[in-house]
This record gives sequence, structure tokens and C-alpha cells, in this order.
Amino acid sequence: MRCLGIDLGSRRIGLSYGDDLGVATPLPALVDPDPTKRWQGLAAVTKARRVTDFVLGHPLNMDDTVGPKAKEAEAFAERLGAEFSLPVHLVDERLTSYEAESTIAKTKRREIRASGLIDSRAATIILQDFLDQKIPPVEMDRDE
Repeated sequence: MRCLGIDLGSRRIGLSYGDDLGVATPLPALVDPDPTKRWQGLAAVTKARRVTDFVLGHPLNMDDTVGPKAKEAEAFAERLGAEFSLPVHLVDERLTSYEAESTIAKTKRREIRASGLIDSRAATIILQDFLDQKIPPVEMDRDE
């Protein structure tokens, strides 16, 4: 399994990568202002990493309802599945951007946000949640 984690935004797409080792690592975000170029970048990463599964953040409302952003993610998931013929897993992403942003000093958040670093950290949290559910932890023999 080679998974591409995605935190979808209207201006940036955060990315992360994980495989059977069960560790998600951030990739550079797609930050081009042109949505077509962001999609082309996504296709290039998918091919280069030989992705087998997409893991997409699903921004449900706090009360578990599906709002406009969640509907956008669902439409994006359909497009991903149709374009790449790969499975797309929607993962609850509530508070992941907040969690990712909380690791950065408040004075630097504005400049760092534009770089896509926060988005890719959020994608990493989303993907790690998925991997933690799919790949059971390895138990070590402790014969001492």
C-alpha cells in the first residue's frame, strides 16, 4: 500500500505519503494559484510515488453533519477515483488544521500558511490516522 494523504483547500492542497511501514511523512504542498496546475501536480506526485490509495480529509461539521466543504471533498474524491481508478478513503479531518497550526509560532503562521506547510502537516495527521487504523502495531518480544 502506497498512500497519498490529501488536505484539500481552495488555495492549496497539502500532501503526505505513507506506506506499509505505517508512517506518514509530509510532502511539499501544491500551492500554484491555478487549479489546473495543482491538479497536474497531484497527477505527477501520484505517478512518481506509484500511489495505490488516496486518503482525503473529510471536513465534517462538529455535529457530524455534511456541510459545503465536506461536499467539496466528496466531489473531489469522486474526481480522484474517476481520473486515477484508485480507491479513495475519506477520513474525518476535524481539527487537523488547527492541530497542525498549533505547532507553529503565532508570529510566523501567516507567512508559513502561504507555503503550504500547515496544509501538508494536516495531510500528514489525516494520513497517520488512517494508517494507524489499517496497520496494526507491531508487538515486540521482550525476553530479557
